[in-house]
Amino acid sequence: MSTTTKLTTAQALIRFLGQQYVHRDGVEYPFIKGVWGIFGHGNVAGIAQALHQYPQMPYYLCRNEQAMTHTSIAYAKAKNRMQAFACASSIGPGATNMVTGAATATINRIPLLLLPSDYFARRNVGPVLQQLEHPMSQDISVNNAFQPVSRYWDRINRPDQLPWSMLEAMRVLTCPAETGAVTVCLPQDVQTEAYEYNTDLFEKRVWRIPRNRPDEGGFRQAARLIRQAEQPFIIAGGGVLYSEASEALRSFVDRTGIPVGETQAGKSSLPFDHPLNLGSVGATGSLASNQTASEADVVILIGTRLSDFTTSSKSQFQHPDVKFISINVNAMDAHKLSALSLIGDAKVTLGMLDEALEAYETSGSYQATIAGRKQQWTGELERVTHLETDDQLQQPNVIGIVNEAAGPDSVVICAAGSLPGDLHKLWKAYQPGGYHLEYGYSTMGYEIAGGLGVKMASPDKRVVVMVGDGSYQMLSSELITAIQEGIKITVVLLDNRGYGSIGSLSESVGSQAFGTNYRYRDEGSSQLEGPTLPMDFVKNARSYGVGVHTAESYDELEQALQASFKADKTQVIVVNVDKEQKVPGYEGWWDVPVAEVAETESAQKARSQYEEARKRQRDYFKQSK
Repeated sequence: MSTTTKLTTAQALIRFLGQQYVHRDGVEYPFIKGVWGIFGHGNVAGIAQALHQYPQMPYYLCRNEQAMTHTSIAYAKAKNRMQAFACASSIGPGATNMVTGAATATINRIPLLLLPSDYFARRNVGPVLQQLEHPMSQDISVNNAFQPVSRYWDRINRPDQLPWSMLEAMRVLTCPAETGAVTVCLPQDVQTEAYEYNTDLFEKRVWRIPRNRPDEGGFRQAARLIRQAEQPFIIAGGGVLYSEASEALRSFVDRTGIPVGETQAGKSSLPFDHPLNLGSVGATGSLASNQTASEADVVILIGTRLSDFTTSSKSQFQHPDVKFISINVNAMDAHKLSALSLIGDAKVTLGMLDEALEAYETSGSYQATIAGRKQQWTGELERVTHLETDDQLQQPNVIGIVNEAAGPDSVVICAAGSLPGDLHKLWKAYQPGGYHLEYGYSTMGYEIAGGLGVKMASPDKRVVVMVGDGSYQMLSSELITAIQEGIKITVVLLDNRGYGSIGSLSESVGSQAFGTNYRYRDEGSSQLEGPTLPMDFVKNARSYGVGVHTAESYDELEQALQASFKADKTQVIVVNVDKEQKVPGYEGWWDVPVAEVAETESAQKARSQYEEARKRQRDYFKQSK
């Protein structure tokens, strides 16, 4: 017979979270690793009191609410979505600081539990400090901003609502098809109110992560399409890694001879040196992958949401009769490009295909073409990462040196700027999860906080954060969190004195890098065209208590990396690089609209090139069958 226990809403929440587990492939994990939080008047008497009362639930302090969401997302991603964090904030700006994190998690399909405090449910003392007043309703707060960027959203206006909301929240968080940000808003008065909760709520609860099998009829149709294919091509997305399907993918391509291109989220699905891994695909793709994708008659999409970078803004696949087969747990993703959708787990579905296509193998001539492209691309990688330079260091060379020094058992983290495109093309990943890019939302400031999450998830891995000066300035404060928690990461900070990626993009659209350099304002001018700003990243990093190195040559960079890897605390290496040097594009394209009319010749020329490039775009309306 059930009994009850009297707890505050916050106490019941923390006890509940501590009893949630997930199970897959015979292995069980506690799902909520801990709670990140910054306390204010909205949660200091609720969530904070409950965490103090129940030390079994680990608590972590960060410096910025957005940063704690990035750390949590990186951790869950590195754990292949089998574990996650909760993030608690006070009301007002503390809460809305997490909106970016909610969008990042939902876009990337990563579980993230957000617990923003809210205003008084009883309303009689409103408007309280930091309260948004809306003339049309008293049931709107700033936390409503989370609704469009959350997979599940609720507000607990009475203590007895908590069980029903949290059970649904856990269902969404642990569902491979629906996961993303889950936001449960907690009015500050309700957090402290007591209720007689059924003790069954606080017993161990196991959520089973399914490995769903696709529809049998659709599967047979997909197998038939592959058997008929003369130039098939696989695009491996993040779903390969989340379903732990790398070995299944390797087995399938080894036997069939089908080549593979990798998305940003899917990079490291196969080792770099696998003969059928043609590297990155799409707008930031390799020449080998993009040529193969362009000619493919059947494209097998595995666990990808098909962003514009992956499809080169719908211009990558040029075979006149190209057909698509999509393996995905998410029905929305599986039906994109009018694909034949196999809604199922990547690992299970690949195993089924391997068995069903036992007699199928690509032709000898196609395999020879793929081998030649792989060899050619490997040579291009060596060329691009060993450029002859004058005095200033080049970003591709730096990537090559860091890659070599970090070794095959390392993880690289990045998110925004020019680095993600270069890393996607140039970084050699040898193990699943060795390449960790947040590029669904490309969130500036993710890198250092994300590095903490990856290291917490993989304490035995060498974690290297590569970050540009623009992203570094947005959330460098989490370096002190690394010191506080004893988390050792190596941060390679590339200083090119401006927004290098957007500067290049600005030039490509005819805007001549306007507003992308860190310069003083000329006296009496509306433009920032004065001398370069005197930012000292060495002093800045040192102020956080981390070890700091500088590298003015490639030899100094190698020495700094070795010293950093031997150190026992977080290290930052500041590297000045050439802003103008760029890695070539390899038959990929990204649709960034250019001004249709302009007075400047550069913009007019860019518009002409843009209109020509758009002619390659296709709608892919024809159903694949």
